[in-house]
Amino acid sequence: MDVRKYLAELIGTFLFMTIGYLSVAAFHATDPVTAGLLVVPFSFGFGLLAAIFAFGHISGGHFNPAVSVAIALDRRMTPVDAVAYIVAQVIGALVAAALVMGLFSQQAVADGITKPGTGVTDIAALVIEIVLTAGFLVVILTATRHSAQLAALAIPLTLVAIHFASATLSGASVNPARSIGSAVIGGDVSQLWIYLVGPTVGGVLGWAIYRGLNPTDTATV
Repeated sequence: MDVRKYLAELIGTFLFMTIGYLSVAAFHATDPVTAGLLVVPFSFGFGLLAAIFAFGHISGGHFNPAVSVAIALDRRMTPVDAVAYIVAQVIGALVAAALVMGLFSQQAVADGITKPGTGVTDIAALVIEIVLTAGFLVVILTATRHSAQLAALAIPLTLVAIHFASATLSGASVNPARSIGSAVIGGDVSQLWIYLVGPTVGGVLGWAIYRGLNPTDTATV
């Protein structure tokens, strides 16, 4: 058991989410359109980039329970480590959301809750989250195995693209910790189930696609 890895996941997720949550607080109240379509996508993507470069060499830079599930399924880490990573990630996201609430208000956090957009049903949002998380995990699993030197750039840029594609549709979570932090601290967990189920199923699906297309890739654990 390497506590340094768990702390890296906690602090890295905190940094990642603090940048993302603050971007909503910074722009949403005065210019929600710009925040939703431009500022927030880049903030979450660059926040992930910062966390990966700061802490990825210690923990592998998951910062997302769906990633830890897929990595464990691919036998690149033990189930015990995966559970510890997920706990650390959720704590990091909750602390980040609590910081934003403490600095501003609960509403500033609530503005960043992932939820279906206008005219988008819960099921449609769920499907979007499953499909985009699956694609995200294929990129992560493939890049970290076959293009390790570019993975730290490819993964955050993919997250930016996902936000551009779905921020106004499903909320562009693809990360249960991200949604837990804003929903719990923001005070509205009514649709949180979408962002627990969708990314988790998507992570498993993404792993299955990757493994099916790369059957000879060997585990490192």
